[in-house]
Amino acid sequence: MNDYQICTRCIMDTTDPDITFDDNGICNHCYRYDKIASKRLIVNSDQRKAALDEAVAEMKRQGKGKSYDCIIGVSGGVDSTYVAYLTKELGLRPLAVHFDNGWNSELAVANIEKTLDRLGIDLETFVVDWPEFRDLQLSFLKASTPDGEVPTDHAIAALLYKAAHKYGLQYILTGVNVISESIMPIRWGYGYSDMRYIGGVHKKFGTKALKTYPNYSLPKLYYYTKIRHIKMFPILDYVTYEKEDAMELIQSKLGWIYYGGKHYESIYTRFYQSQVLVEKFNIDKRRAHNSNLILSDQISRSDALEVLKEPVCASDLATSDRTYVLKKFGLSDNEWGDLMGREVKYFTDYPNSHALIEKAKKYI
Repeated sequence: MNDYQICTRCIMDTTDPDITFDDNGICNHCYRYDKIASKRLIVNSDQRKAALDEAVAEMKRQGKGKSYDCIIGVSGGVDSTYVAYLTKELGLRPLAVHFDNGWNSELAVANIEKTLDRLGIDLETFVVDWPEFRDLQLSFLKASTPDGEVPTDHAIAALLYKAAHKYGLQYILTGVNVISESIMPIRWGYGYSDMRYIGGVHKKFGTKALKTYPNYSLPKLYYYTKIRHIKMFPILDYVTYEKEDAMELIQSKLGWIYYGGKHYESIYTRFYQSQVLVEKFNIDKRRAHNSNLILSDQISRSDALEVLKEPVCASDLATSDRTYVLKKFGLSDNEWGDLMGREVKYFTDYPNSHALIEKAKKYI
């Protein structure tokens, strides 16, 4: 086993099995961030505003005579809520799409309702077939990989593309952004666009047919992006996006309430990130999240290291989450212990289209 090492620039470390370091101790994630930022971020504020204005004008032109100009996804989290706010500030007419996977916290539901009501945005919600989705989530737990939230991420993207196609729109405004979401080791979260992988895991461990689960194949993705010209537009890359400022704004303007962690609007996400990843896989996603904020100059490295000393989740909340999740899944303590005791695997241990997807990214 290699000796422990932590990056001298960010706080990523050897808990990522694929991490590499240069002679100065700077990791590959830092270099990747710099590369992505140089390609996707427009440094000059006037040029950035001009690019955004041009895109907004095109959305309005395409939306003329239609009910909406664009599609947005809403989860109740910081990024998606701020995107909703921005669309209205820019004079756009978005349709909000929400994937109810059965794990919404009451606070998430309240945040979504308040946001869309105050902004006057229409909402379409897809409520998952719970027995079917439960079977898929359990399949990933049985697969023993650290990317157990892939089923939700894939379904969200599928619903966004489907809505854009349904309403004849070409723009999906997303909260994905360089500033806070560029760093994530591939083995920690691969697969949201790989239905072959999702289907392969389910075929091996599932018991129910996926009849209603929202999904898309690579040929379908090609149709959406190259034939229908539907774009995932990262609007937060076209504005000055300071995470703390955005939180303060949506709290004051929309009555939004903080959950206590990134993506903690979902009970399962909070449980998975704070317990499953930490206890079974030795993964603390705060390393990736805060490394990203270090590189975008939104937090100091010393402050980020202090954050890691804090519990990932309060002990009383962690206990109640565990009780809730096991009951909802219908699992006993022994059955849960069996799942957590399985040998650690990665997406590479199952059928996947990773190589093909990487080629497709270069082509697109």
